[in-house]
Amino acid sequence: MSDRQWWHLPPVFFAPAFILMLIAIGGRFTLDRAGFPDLAWVDLRVVGLAAGLSVLIADIARRSRRAPGGYRREGWLVAAVLFFVYQIASGLWAPPAARVGPQTVDLVLMAALTVALYLYAIGDPAIVLRYTFWLFYLAGIVFALAALFISGPGEQGRYSAFGGGPNVFVRIQILGIISAVALFLHHRRTWLLAAVPLFVLAAVLSGSRAGLLAGGAVGLAALFKQRHRLNAGTVVATCAGLLVAAVLVWQFAPPAFTSLFEERFVQQTVQQHYLSDRTSIWQQAVRLAVEHPFAGAGLDGFYGTIGINQGVEYPHNYLLGVAAEGGLIGIALLGAAIALWAGTVRGGGFRPRETGLAVAAAVFVALSSLFSGDYYDARLAWLFAAIAAAAAVVPTAVSQQRERVPL
Repeated sequence: MSDRQWWHLPPVFFAPAFILMLIAIGGRFTLDRAGFPDLAWVDLRVVGLAAGLSVLIADIARRSRRAPGGYRREGWLVAAVLFFVYQIASGLWAPPAARVGPQTVDLVLMAALTVALYLYAIGDPAIVLRYTFWLFYLAGIVFALAALFISGPGEQGRYSAFGGGPNVFVRIQILGIISAVALFLHHRRTWLLAAVPLFVLAAVLSGSRAGLLAGGAVGLAALFKQRHRLNAGTVVATCAGLLVAAVLVWQFAPPAFTSLFEERFVQQTVQQHYLSDRTSIWQQAVRLAVEHPFAGAGLDGFYGTIGINQGVEYPHNYLLGVAAEGGLIGIALLGAAIALWAGTVRGGGFRPRETGLAVAAAVFVALSSLFSGDYYDARLAWLFAAIAAAAAVVPTAVSQQRERVPL
């Protein structure tokens, strides 16, 4: 193929984004959940990852002759891979009751997805990020409609979709809001914000207090960072829009909305100070970390020593889980990865806006992981962190020299 023909190809193919993000959004999915109990051993994440890596290799191969040169700060990725490898290796000293096999599969997949998405994103971070935000925007709509009209409320009155838990569901909805804002900033089309009330309604119906708190914290931080660029008219218009959205949500929401809001957020949180036994679980994780300070109790050691007797799957806090099961070594490796990543994305690098949006998404999921979820539930934080790092280190001239393909 001639250089001219290569020049008119898209900077990056869409297929890797679709497959890799489908795996990330879909979560754990084996064929028994699709009605084939005899094929429960078939993990569709592995099948999807094989397909995703195949198209990614094809994408990298055909753009390799135009790959950007120069030095890129990728120490964070090396530290992250070492952290994942250490977590897997800690299964060697895990207690007998630990679920080492499934946890190892989760970590291998998460590491592979993180590296694969970074390699994909350095081809053209701006386009990859727009692909990603479009996918999460559409996923947020699909998940919200499925929760409202198909799945309905669960036993606790909390909404979710496609077999996932409410705490994962709320992450998809908040990421949908971030995606809507990102797409609006790029395309300047007001209709892109029309789905925000739906995302807000679905997020509240999830009943996830931690997810909503993390989303609010990220939103306030973003507003504070942009405070010098805001004018009175913009602030008034935004507040008016939020007020209208709140009124619409309150008026047209299902009856379950008001009852869930009153019970979950007013009675349990404000009046009863109920935290779903999180403090007790965290205290047990801290005790396990103190008992195994250097190398931790091993992979899934919390469940193998504590959770199996009390019906608790994991510590519901990513950092405490690492401390309890990986010890000081695990915390040091994770801390190194986070510190190096923060240094890489600090200031936005070559693309401040794209980097900032990806950082916001990564930080939101990371904050949510301090209150709920296991290691694999934090995968979206690692994936958005990879895109943010790519946006920061790849020179903008690479994108400016290529012919843009409209989305």
